[in-house]
Amino acid sequence: MNIHRIPFTEVSQLSASDVAYATQNPALRPFYQYETTLDAFAQVIKDKAKNPTDRATLVQVLRDQYASLPAHPGVQAQVEALADERTFTVVTAHQPSLFTGPLYFIIKICATIHLAQKLRAAYPDYQFVPVFVTGGEDHDFEEINHLNLFCNTLTWTNDEAGAVGQMSAATLAPVLAQLQEMLGDSEAAQRVYQELAASYTRHATYGQATVDYVHTLFADYGLVVVDMNKPALKRLFVPIMREELLHQPSQPLIEKAQAELTAAGFSGQAHARHINLFYLRDGLRERIERKGDQYTVLNTDYRFTEAEMLAELEAHPEHFSPNVIMRPLYQELVLPNLAYIGGGGEIAYWLERKEQFAHFGLNFPMLIRRNSLLWLDRGTVKRMAKLELQVPDLFLETETLLKKFVKNQTDNELTIQAEKEQLAQLFQSIAAKAREIDPTLAQAIEAEYTRQAKSVENLEGRLMRAEKQKHETALNQIRTLKEKLFPNNGLQERTDNFLAFYLRQGPDFFAQLIEVLDPLEEGFVVVEE
Repeated sequence: MNIHRIPFTEVSQLSASDVAYATQNPALRPFYQYETTLDAFAQVIKDKAKNPTDRATLVQVLRDQYASLPAHPGVQAQVEALADERTFTVVTAHQPSLFTGPLYFIIKICATIHLAQKLRAAYPDYQFVPVFVTGGEDHDFEEINHLNLFCNTLTWTNDEAGAVGQMSAATLAPVLAQLQEMLGDSEAAQRVYQELAASYTRHATYGQATVDYVHTLFADYGLVVVDMNKPALKRLFVPIMREELLHQPSQPLIEKAQAELTAAGFSGQAHARHINLFYLRDGLRERIERKGDQYTVLNTDYRFTEAEMLAELEAHPEHFSPNVIMRPLYQELVLPNLAYIGGGGEIAYWLERKEQFAHFGLNFPMLIRRNSLLWLDRGTVKRMAKLELQVPDLFLETETLLKKFVKNQTDNELTIQAEKEQLAQLFQSIAAKAREIDPTLAQAIEAEYTRQAKSVENLEGRLMRAEKQKHETALNQIRTLKEKLFPNNGLQERTDNFLAFYLRQGPDFFAQLIEVLDPLEEGFVVVEE
């Protein structure tokens, strides 16, 4: 493999705030706690050690969770290690997208595993466990019910409502049949399909199936998958949920941070509610609101007095679900965590949380921008060589790239910059003479210059178009290549599912990704097979 790193500033698909954090813009420094360096982990470890973690509960919940999954001694050892005060986690998280959804689902996990390995080498007195938190409590089904594979969209249809993790895995049967057909009947395809189908057919709920599949893919690398929707873990979060219900401290803290971010030149992300909790039951996840002396659950008949709501929280903490504002607190309370690895959008909303964490007495973790990746298969690399394209060329806007290609291929002079400068000088000379005779003529001369300059500009465009026609076949190949690698001018990692790569590379695909995806190293990673 050949590895390239493209500066984030040269990737137009990334947001301004994403690039600002990735390149350590000083304007964002007040909004996070730690520099993203390997040395900084020494302080993070000290600070996190001061935050008590109920390790016994965490380990027992994970033992129970893994009892229904294929046994793996390495993962079991990781789970048991979490009982030790000298063991810490590094975490990434994502919604349980259909069969992992876009490629960055996998990228986040591989970067997290790489970081854990790097920390073990740098801090041998401690143990570091890579953790993937699956967001099965989310209820936005349309966000997770599809994937793109081989330029086709595969969609899971389901009439259920509520948290996606609680939906029936049995409803996946039609989409599994479609996937099997898409993958084909090669030996590799059958291996990949059987591995996936086993995970999604041996569990009752979609959330359990997703945990199983991620475990199946990454158990050999010591990844621990955590489904946070567990009553014992929710009980640990009861004091913070009680304060949110009674005093609603999160909204003003988040809105203050958003105002400060706006003043620094960045926009706010997540919308903070008065109460940032959902009420969760089978087929139901709706917002909790307080109206007068009653708590109501939107779009339902559920009504609680304050005493009834607090009694419900004590008796059934599993009926309460944190939204995006509260979820980071829940995660950091439950896990002995040092760092969160996420994409630009995730980092943007974490940057709003520092004062909220301080209010609730929780240590704010190191925020690490995950790697971004462009994977170039052998066929693509060969086409690039034939077209004399270099990796940085791929990140140019398509029209700019086409013009560059044409200029490199022709011996003709396609620009008339010298002539445009001569025209400007000519009219400047005429205008100077006119002002000596009649100053009122200057405006007319300026208007004539503008008209002539536009005509010359159009002639330059015609020269380029004429030359392009000589290279139309190659230019169409470049357009096709750009669309393949940057679908709809977006990023490959946000569109393509990992199965297309996994089918060709096999399990080595993960080992290769883990090797090259160092989230502490800056730059957009490009891999050439």
